[in-house]
Amino acid sequence: MWQMVGILAELERSLIQERAKAGRAAAVARGVRMGRKPLLSAQQAAPARKLIEQGEGPDDVAKSLNVSRRTLYRALAALSPC
Repeated sequence: MWQMVGILAELERSLIQERAKAGRAAAVARGVRMGRKPLLSAQQAAPARKLIEQGEGPDDVAKSLNVSRRTLYRALAALSPC
């Protein structure tokens, strides 16, 4: 009896996983972006790039935007046309 309950639980879990995967695929097909939103937009990163090019330190620029230096570098890398 307990073995049958376990088998049914595994089946239900696999069905849930399949539905979740299909839902994520449908959302991506609709153009939904998954994951956390970026802390810096392109409009915020462009002036930050100019400040750094003018000689301002990355730590100071990141502190003025209330983000970490790593976040600033990621935003600047997303702007560059590589």
